[in-house]
Amino acid sequence: MRKASPRWVELLSPAKDLVCGIEAIRHGADAVYIGAPKFGARAAAGNSVDDIRRLCDYAHLFGARIYVALNTLLKDDELPEAERLIHRLYAAGADALIVQDMGILQLDLPPIPLHASTQTDNRTPQKVAFLQSVGFTQVVLARELSLNQIRRIAEQTTVPLEVFIHGALCVSYSGQCYISEALSRRSANRGECAQYCRLPYTLKDAEGKPIAKDKHLLSLKDMNCSDHLEALLDAGVSSFKIEGRLKDVSYVKNITAWYRTKLDAILAGRPEYRRPSAGKSLFTFEPIPEKSFNRGFTSYFLHRRTNAITSFDTPKFRGEPVGTVQEVKGTSFTIAGQQPLHNGDGLTFFNAQGHLEGFRLNRVGEERIFPAEMPPLHPQTSLFRNYDHEYEKQLSKPSAQRKLTVEVTFCDNPFGFTLSLRDETGLYVCLAEPFGKEPALRNQTEHIVQQLSKLGNTPFEASTVTVLMHESRFVPSSLLSEMRRKAIERLMIVRKIRHRPEKFCPAKPPASLPYPARALSYLGNVSNRKAEAFYHAHGVDVIAPAFELAPRENVPLMYTKHCLRYSMGWCPTLQKQASPYKEPFYLFHKNTRLRLQFDCRNCQMLIFAE
Repeated sequence: MRKASPRWVELLSPAKDLVCGIEAIRHGADAVYIGAPKFGARAAAGNSVDDIRRLCDYAHLFGARIYVALNTLLKDDELPEAERLIHRLYAAGADALIVQDMGILQLDLPPIPLHASTQTDNRTPQKVAFLQSVGFTQVVLARELSLNQIRRIAEQTTVPLEVFIHGALCVSYSGQCYISEALSRRSANRGECAQYCRLPYTLKDAEGKPIAKDKHLLSLKDMNCSDHLEALLDAGVSSFKIEGRLKDVSYVKNITAWYRTKLDAILAGRPEYRRPSAGKSLFTFEPIPEKSFNRGFTSYFLHRRTNAITSFDTPKFRGEPVGTVQEVKGTSFTIAGQQPLHNGDGLTFFNAQGHLEGFRLNRVGEERIFPAEMPPLHPQTSLFRNYDHEYEKQLSKPSAQRKLTVEVTFCDNPFGFTLSLRDETGLYVCLAEPFGKEPALRNQTEHIVQQLSKLGNTPFEASTVTVLMHESRFVPSSLLSEMRRKAIERLMIVRKIRHRPEKFCPAKPPASLPYPARALSYLGNVSNRKAEAFYHAHGVDVIAPAFELAPRENVPLMYTKHCLRYSMGWCPTLQKQASPYKEPFYLFHKNTRLRLQFDCRNCQMLIFAE
């Protein structure tokens, strides 16, 4: 069901603000997703419409796209404000909205494309086909899907499929986590997640026997699918998404550059796939994903279930291994390791209680290392570096340029001179200037080429400069500079005009497919009357209100493919091992007690509050 070749392949990077968004484009992103002023699933990452407009203007020069996250659940009294905001975002140049709430499809919308957020819980071909039928132009799949599951969805739909390839993993299926709302009235579906999954828990059985103590038992490693991009392409993926709308600019630079490099290497040998934006990014640094924040890496369930998905020891950035402590003496120590250290580096280690501690290096001598403040180190302590001062210094400076190549042609005409530019996408501008001609004392070709090649801080670089003169004429540098400036301005205007966003046309029932279920529980996340009307119009008979509107007791607050029984080696299906402990199991953190239920039929774990 995929569209015929060539197929566009998009690298989609996060931006918490305008600066991050521009750097994502510079470092090779084909698209950027950024939070709206309100109603985004990261409440701390909102941006003004003016900043989004500036980001769109910059991105559109390269044919890159800007997707605005407006993916929270909306209440009835918020819908009019959301509708006005969507019109403002459309006028600002946004290329699409990422949404969760189906009530948005019932609003008076401009023709802006809508992408179905991963929070709409997109796991099956039936769900994705439905979303395609009502007009969504891109669907973000659940992170938990395997390659085979992605392939089956691609075989039964034609809508572009977007998958996360890097960054933090929610332990619960996105959109199906209510623990933060239940325990602290901070709804993850409203952008206010309290991150209960990153807390330390003690696991006990039904008789109170401890199984694990003070471990981050719901904390997962970060996703890294950089070794599986080609397999994802061939499974039908069109958009590769990097998580991180709360990450800093050095993270965005490094990780975007890493995946740009990996994807370009694949595209060079696979002509049936093409990138949708133009321009080549050149980096002043070597992208190394291990240098940026991560909790360890996993490809999650892409190929099969493994034990290598969890980060039980810490939810923090431990860093790359740098060696072990040899000797501690006074205010310094020695280390056995191959990694060179620098003044200002940040190191971490696990203390005697098993907790991660960090310290900063004040001075690295030839033989000994002097911390700013001496930590409680002991010989054989393993050390890690989570802040590479020299690497971060590279990233704090301008670290990439993105340039569109142009063919420059300069010639004379009966009344003066003509300058034309044709960029790598075929866009063409021509500028003629009247000028009195005077014979040149010497050949002007080298001088003209030199002047017209100076494209400096513009988005362009000259691939060729061709001079076609009937006879040698004097051309002053001032004229060449002015013609070059005007031609570049015209080309930039033409590139912005040429950028044509998709148009969104929501399908009207009953032309579209019916919703795959006839009843919706609180898991349907219906929080307003327009969303309720949407589902009724598509064949849903019974609709329960969202958890945020009507909190429930004795219902699962998390649905997670991560299974603690499997992590402990006691999965009756895959490991064939019986647990020595009596169920049900419980998680304890301070005054919080969570009960675990194992749904082996669907290979998932359910978490209840008690």
